[in-house]
Amino acid sequence: METPAVKKYAKANNESSAGTAENFRYKSNRAEPKQSELTRAEARAIIEGKLGREKEPPGAVLVDDLKDALSGFFSAIGTRVTLAVAPGEVGQSMPATDTARSKTDAGYVGRRRRLACEAMNWDNIFEATAANDKPVPGYLFKVTAMVASWLILGLALPTAAQVNRSSHFLSRQSVDVSSQGARCGGLDLPENAGCKQVVEWAAGGGKWDSAAGGWYKNMPSITGVNHEQGTLQDFQRLYYCSPPGDSFCGLPPCTGCSNPPCSDCFAGNQLYSSLRPGCDGNDKGVGCVPPKTALGYKGQHWPTTVIHGTQEMHIFAIGDWGGMDGSLDPPEGRKTIVAYDWGRRPGPSVFPRSRWNKMHTVQFCDHKQFVECFNTRGQAPCAPECGYVAGVDDQPQLLVANAFKARAALVDPQYILNVGDNFYWGGIEKTCGSPMDQISYPTKHQFDQIFEGVYQGAGLTNKPWFSVLGNHDWGGFKFDNGWDQQISYTWASNRWVMPAPYYKTSVVYADLGFDVDYFFLDSNFIDAMPPEEDPNHNMCSRKNNKPSASCAAADGPESVDACPGWFASLWAEQKPWVTQLMGQSKANWQIVVTHFPCGHEQDFYKSLQGLGMDLLVTGHRHDQELWLPDDYAKNHMGVTCIVTGGGGGITSEATPNPEETEDWYGEAQYGFYDLTISKSEILIESINYDGEVLLTHTVHPSR
Repeated sequence: METPAVKKYAKANNESSAGTAENFRYKSNRAEPKQSELTRAEARAIIEGKLGREKEPPGAVLVDDLKDALSGFFSAIGTRVTLAVAPGEVGQSMPATDTARSKTDAGYVGRRRRLACEAMNWDNIFEATAANDKPVPGYLFKVTAMVASWLILGLALPTAAQVNRSSHFLSRQSVDVSSQGARCGGLDLPENAGCKQVVEWAAGGGKWDSAAGGWYKNMPSITGVNHEQGTLQDFQRLYYCSPPGDSFCGLPPCTGCSNPPCSDCFAGNQLYSSLRPGCDGNDKGVGCVPPKTALGYKGQHWPTTVIHGTQEMHIFAIGDWGGMDGSLDPPEGRKTIVAYDWGRRPGPSVFPRSRWNKMHTVQFCDHKQFVECFNTRGQAPCAPECGYVAGVDDQPQLLVANAFKARAALVDPQYILNVGDNFYWGGIEKTCGSPMDQISYPTKHQFDQIFEGVYQGAGLTNKPWFSVLGNHDWGGFKFDNGWDQQISYTWASNRWVMPAPYYKTSVVYADLGFDVDYFFLDSNFIDAMPPEEDPNHNMCSRKNNKPSASCAAADGPESVDACPGWFASLWAEQKPWVTQLMGQSKANWQIVVTHFPCGHEQDFYKSLQGLGMDLLVTGHRHDQELWLPDDYAKNHMGVTCIVTGGGGGITSEATPNPEETEDWYGEAQYGFYDLTISKSEILIESINYDGEVLLTHTVHPSR
């Protein structure tokens, strides 16, 4: 049968619809599971994302059985019926001689009965005509149809449902809990309705398709076997953890996979964040074991770092560095993180943002126009106003990272200050609420592709990254992405440090006789606006958050409406916290690190400067800016402040063309900072993406 999906796919690929409508069959001596009704063309289209599965209207799945059954009932009175029993279902005329299909599977029967009960609306049973085309009185037909339907649903279906009846209740095959505490279940459950056909197709023959190696490339890492060896449950596991294409499973299998437990996404070797590398298991403090919930350690002190030696001491500062992971197949029905034609690749891909004039009153280039520049690599029809610089705008994270690594090899920084926006577009592609002692598949994939695989080498490997969340880490225009997984990663890594949205730590330079107190703040309340405002830049957006969005399980916002107040409260509790600790600090240096840029909350930071704050390190604005204390026109804080938002995960505020700087806020568009610290001063050097030192400034202790 040529379905609309087959015709659409065939047209898009210049194929004959007659040829593509054939079910795929691989002929070999292998025993094949039962083939699903999904055609090869439809399966390929779904996997390759060329068309989405057409959703059935509510209650539509019951119509076939109900119509067939009613037609059999009315055949006794020679009646021809036209029915409409589900919203959006077009009434279909069917002869009374049609016979009901034989369905004996208990899950199928139960599901049809439940949906039939939910969808029944007797006012929508339109008409019935006798064999001689004379209308049957409406009241008589309605009564007769009701009796017939209840007889069919109440008597006939229970008889068929005797098969495995104990595991079903009105369509619900039971959802189990695995030995690891994860929910799991079979393909017949409603949670897996979106993947059932394509999983059966894959296991039944699709795995032998010539393109299968590309589609199912993640099978070995997730299931422990290659796609050709995969069982039905292995493919269900794949479509739960990292589904290729448009279909996904809402539950993993409980049993039957090649490398149990089937509920994890690491071939039976779940990645835990239960004990930070280097800890012996006896220390149960913040530096070794995660909290029970994501905010369990907020405001706590991360264990002091002690640095020995008398050499020159360096600190790198970077932000807004984490590009899109286009090679990830996200779970939960999420779209791939791809913005342009060539973004479906391993490693980081930069997100193209709009560009404006310096005062942000005139938009030069919107996102769609900029995407066109990426698609054409700067060739027509790329708008010149976008200021696209080929070789720079298309790979800024890698350019900055190369300069970062080259300088690290020379000066050997002791640690990195990371001001957030670690993963564009919306942080970790997983809904908040994962167990704090486990790392999800998207978390591992994104960290590997965007962080671990990029910032390594002499002077960088194993160096601590003291980090905060940016607004994009919370979700960008939503709040319920996997921000808590970035916190969890602290205890799965020997260098990532983010024990809470806000915290403090100290660094002691033992042989040089000085120390630093660091205060890490979450300033993302600025992008937590009322739900109806600015949907593209609002974490609390009603447009982009689901109505059911909640991070209550992770101690986060419990709803869209509660979201602005939650972030406001988070900021409000940090202000007295840092004020008290800043006043109590006896360290030689006091430094604050946060995401939102120089210029926000200036009165508050001025009060901290009065208590001893020496330096404010920020990001969010996608460039490099060094604010001096005497820049009175804009700096009202009385303290040196840097914006290091040019890490390259997103395109810069203005064109990086050094011949067109009239719309630059600072000294560079892409780069990072190198801070050389001693007891008496901090030398700040602004490093361009090509390694050039653009600007320097020296800070002295405020007290």
